[in-house]
Amino acid sequence: MPKDLTERLLRTLYSAVLYVLTPVTVYHLIWRGFRFADYFQRWNERYGSYPGPAEPVDVWLHAVSVGEVNAAAPVVDALRRQHPHWRWLVTTITPTGSARVRALWGDDVQHVYVPYDLPGAVRRFLRHFRPRLALVMETELWPNLLLGCHDQGVPLYILNARLSARSLRGYAVLGPLISRVVRTVRRIGAQSAMDGKRFVRLGANAEAVTETGNLKFDIAAPAGLEAFVAEFRQQSPQTRPAWIAASTHEGEETAVLEIHRKLRQRWPDLLLLWAPRHPERFPRVLELARAAGYRTASRSRERWPGEADVFVVDTLGELMAFYACADVAFVGGSLQDIGGHNLLESAAVGTPMVTGPHLHNFAEISRRLQEAGALKVRADALEVGAALRVLLEDTDERARMAAAGRDLVERGRGALQKTLAMIAEDLPAG
Repeated sequence: MPKDLTERLLRTLYSAVLYVLTPVTVYHLIWRGFRFADYFQRWNERYGSYPGPAEPVDVWLHAVSVGEVNAAAPVVDALRRQHPHWRWLVTTITPTGSARVRALWGDDVQHVYVPYDLPGAVRRFLRHFRPRLALVMETELWPNLLLGCHDQGVPLYILNARLSARSLRGYAVLGPLISRVVRTVRRIGAQSAMDGKRFVRLGANAEAVTETGNLKFDIAAPAGLEAFVAEFRQQSPQTRPAWIAASTHEGEETAVLEIHRKLRQRWPDLLLLWAPRHPERFPRVLELARAAGYRTASRSRERWPGEADVFVVDTLGELMAFYACADVAFVGGSLQDIGGHNLLESAAVGTPMVTGPHLHNFAEISRRLQEAGALKVRADALEVGAALRVLLEDTDERARMAAAGRDLVERGRGALQKTLAMIAEDLPAG
């Protein structure tokens, strides 16, 4: 069978399966809605339906959730400074990503949820917003969405592109179709040489793949960070040790409480700053901490820890600031087979880190952090707790790790300029 025909048949089959599974998307939204009410809202956007006339934009950027929005922020901010008249659309999948878009740019950019990858929804989306340039963050390889851009003549770039060995294997089931998708992308800015090689193995043209580095290294410390930390210290004795459990998942919560219990045997006044990954878990971790006998407080209610034993960071956009308030950090999503979360936020503000072993989503970053001496990776929760104890006892080691982390972040900067240079030829004129 000719290759083009195979691709068309696969795309037709792929789309047909998605239409058959459409009721599942409704069930998914309802199920998520019971856990996080924002999933009950704005369903029309997820199916490519928009009230009112078309709203053409100059640049459309897609970022899945908070982490990708944060990584994209330097690019958006730089282009908005250079071209203040451009109209922007930023799409996300999650409500937390939506909230982060609004926190960063307010009404200065349009925001909707990206539609499901149904042909009709994609056509309506592209017809309504008519982007002149499309920028997709990391690994969002939705066939109909990306091929739709190609069909409409919209130049599309993948920024900060990453592709793990696991994801590469996962795409094999749609091999010819995905190969077609990545061949239509104008350029792919890979985080590392290995990511670039995997995209080529996936089917991308080698000359279209550029190693730009990781945009997350171009992270900026929050404005007013020193004042924030000073106020935190005023609200909590400066001699009181604190650790942060960041971006934790449901299956890690029991481990966090057990680690805290053991650490408090050595430091009875130890404070746990706890920032769950998903907002729907905020109330639950408060309940778990109270059930374990701890005095609790939260950012949204009490604002500061005070005399609390466990302080839940139940707000968005403040994680880096609370990293800076902690003596040492545990970064979650790593005790389970999730793949880890952004390690550079903690490194950038000089907080030593400990993680579990599951870091495949940040393999290159975690390797570099370990080699620099800024990260300790342990096999399980028991070993994570032991590593945290050692660091809390060793001021000099914490200082060395903090300096190493800051230095690595500083040396890693530069992806922003390479990314801007990569997309320069297709920037909208006028």
